[in-house]
Amino acid sequence: MKDQVVSGAPSSFPAHPYRKAAVIGAGSWGTALAVTMARAGCAVSIYGRDPEVIAEMNTKSTTERFLPGVSLPGNLTGVTDMAQALEGAEAVLIVVPSRSVREVSRQVAEHVPAGIPIAVCAKGIEPDTGLLMTQVAEQELNGHPIGCLSGPTFALETALGHPTAATAAFPFSYGDRLKPHDSPAVRLAVSLSTESFRVYVSDDLVGVEIGGAVKNIIAIACGLMTGAGFAENTRAALITRGLDEMKALAEALGGRRETVTGLSGIGDLALTCSSATSRNMALGQQLGEGLSRAQCFEGKPVVVEGELNAISVTDLARSLKVAMPI
Repeated sequence: MKDQVVSGAPSSFPAHPYRKAAVIGAGSWGTALAVTMARAGCAVSIYGRDPEVIAEMNTKSTTERFLPGVSLPGNLTGVTDMAQALEGAEAVLIVVPSRSVREVSRQVAEHVPAGIPIAVCAKGIEPDTGLLMTQVAEQELNGHPIGCLSGPTFALETALGHPTAATAAFPFSYGDRLKPHDSPAVRLAVSLSTESFRVYVSDDLVGVEIGGAVKNIIAIACGLMTGAGFAENTRAALITRGLDEMKALAEALGGRRETVTGLSGIGDLALTCSSATSRNMALGQQLGEGLSRAQCFEGKPVVVEGELNAISVTDLARSLKVAMPI
């Protein structure tokens, strides 16, 4: 199945959005997704560990630390108790750094009834195991449909309503193919679709996830070349050859090369490799300028997914004998 759009679907396509959803992770991207779902009409509970951030959400309808200038909808509620956030949820989005997906999935499993779909919105490969993020979640969340949401999506731009597109990917069972409007992928896509946020559907989790994981590493390389003084020829070469590496790794894991040419692959790659808004490219640029890692981001402890996944992706590629020189 190639990526298919479902937002703005005609009445002959009776997909029903989720009425209530939980977002686990109140950082910038988690909050942007919560805002988007709430604007689409879903009642959303967002879980975060920082009581000050959650209090600001509920009392001021803002989160200036993560999404400055964005007004949060009234049907979005912040909580610091995970069980409370998950109570009654018809769908769950896990939006935490890749290194936290296993532990958070284990915690979510304690509070969510079987059958509730879970979308993992982290991008990466687990160290040591070489598992994709949805595979990590599957090990901890037996009895749940597990999928992902990925694409070229800077959080603040999404929350500000800039036109944005992403891909929702879930496995499609025989029943899902008979009634696609009842599938988790389509229902999640409809639940996220607004005038400015367009969601496409795919059944190729491997292709979608590999695109999201590898593009961060290529973005660090593009930052390095920028910081070192190289220009656009070099960036074009890195993006083009990086895309080929993404395709090769996806195919080796059973994904489809054409998926990597979609939003979650080349779309995300082009975005992340072209703007210092990307923490991955920003890290590479600072290193390329000669700063030590400790000096980057003015010494602040910024999580950079590509940095964390460069080793795990390389290890996975070597184990599969896939050449990924970048």
